[in-house]
Amino acid sequence: MRTVYEAVCAQPPGWIALRGSAGEVSYGALRAAVEHAIENLRETAPRVIGLALDNGPLWAMMDLAAMQARIPLVPLPFFFSAGQIAHAIRDAGMDCIHTDQPRQFEQLLASMGIGVRERSEFLIHGQPVTEFRLSGIAPVELPPATAKITYTSGTTGNPKGVCLDSDAMLSVAHSLLDATGMSPQDNHVALMPLSTLLENIAGLHVPLLAGACVTLLPFEETGLRGASGVDVNKMAATLAAHEATTTILTPELLRGLVATAQAGALVSSRLRFVAVGGAPVAQGLLAQAAQLGIPVYEGYGLSECASVVAVNTEDAHRRGSVGRPLSHARLGFAEDGEILAAGALMLGYTGNTPCAFHNGYWPTGDLGFLDADGFLHITGRKKNIFITSFGRNVAPEWVERELALHPAIAQVAVFGEARPWNAAVIVPSSQMPEIFASIDAAIEQANQRLPDYARIRRWIPADTPFLSANGQLTPNGRLRRDVIFDVYRAQLEHLYEEDQYAVL
Repeated sequence: MRTVYEAVCAQPPGWIALRGSAGEVSYGALRAAVEHAIENLRETAPRVIGLALDNGPLWAMMDLAAMQARIPLVPLPFFFSAGQIAHAIRDAGMDCIHTDQPRQFEQLLASMGIGVRERSEFLIHGQPVTEFRLSGIAPVELPPATAKITYTSGTTGNPKGVCLDSDAMLSVAHSLLDATGMSPQDNHVALMPLSTLLENIAGLHVPLLAGACVTLLPFEETGLRGASGVDVNKMAATLAAHEATTTILTPELLRGLVATAQAGALVSSRLRFVAVGGAPVAQGLLAQAAQLGIPVYEGYGLSECASVVAVNTEDAHRRGSVGRPLSHARLGFAEDGEILAAGALMLGYTGNTPCAFHNGYWPTGDLGFLDADGFLHITGRKKNIFITSFGRNVAPEWVERELALHPAIAQVAVFGEARPWNAAVIVPSSQMPEIFASIDAAIEQANQRLPDYARIRRWIPADTPFLSANGQLTPNGRLRRDVIFDVYRAQLEHLYEEDQYAVL
């Protein structure tokens, strides 16, 4: 397989590779910048690099240089807390940080008690990079051939560091190149942080393999604010102004894009492939996007599998599924329906954390099945399954998906652990008085499609939407069920008390 750097070197030097706020970077200029960065890395010889840069061409240059120089790289998301960044530094044995926001990181390191033995600055393609050489960070034994360590952000505590080699990431990138049909005529506009593995591989490596252009703008210009905030009007305007042909969204970003389009905002007329992943996507939202002519394709993946495992494409699209497995991927299923994945797997976790490989496959923790045509369907998270007081297992995502098919329901969380029947917390799609009757009808319709033990008997309206900002969604759009339950615990328990009184 041709590496990303080899692909960059093979493209006509005059073609445009990257666009940023400071202008365009040709493939020839990108190659020169990467070579310059490689020379700098070999001269300073860091052990493990932390990359803390805003989205932009500079991020791409440093990423490619670290891979080519065979130095492990740790992308540090700006939406991580100070404690999470400090954990990543120590957990990965990081002795060096490259950043374009030195004041912020100088203060952060000082606040976390991490010493700096040397600070210097160098230029890559005319852009300044500040290098902090850290002191007092013990070396960590990493799996051999570790090229990148990605830290997942969907936890409330310290996330695990997933160690990946270049071959695994490259396998995924080449499979995505084949599946998406990326070509030199494409312009990918990156809206998600490059520090997320999905955008790093699918939004940077794949276009460069194809000889396409990647538009990398600072978060301020695209409207992204941390992990839980976005100016959707600015996001839509970015796609339109830069004539995006492809982009990647989380379900929440898609919801915002659909809302702005419904309000009359222009979306790029050249869009041909909008990949959505990170969390289940409501079928009603996909239908709304289709009505607006937004070409959305749902996919599925996880960091332990070097990002994408399956994705819908223009040639093979089945709504309700996450697409067919990519060409590199092999899937199996445990007796309980858990998806087992192989083909491009992590080397292991940092800190020698035990990994539960299953005969060469990774147990994803997700439940699902392949249909007769080879499309993968996700039915829920294994850890989210609850058991009713009648001893029936219920995957809440399955029930939520059925409920969310109705346009009256914007979001829903289902609960029923150790209870005789299930209840739901529902975010209505509007505040119109008649919406409650529509939700009652939606529940009745969904119940007709569900077995009795999975049906919803009662529901309560949510006070506010489930958002990352209020802690009820993870940054990639998954429900934080424990947080939602704690917020509505009293109301949910009251439903069951009322039912008991009715029985008496």
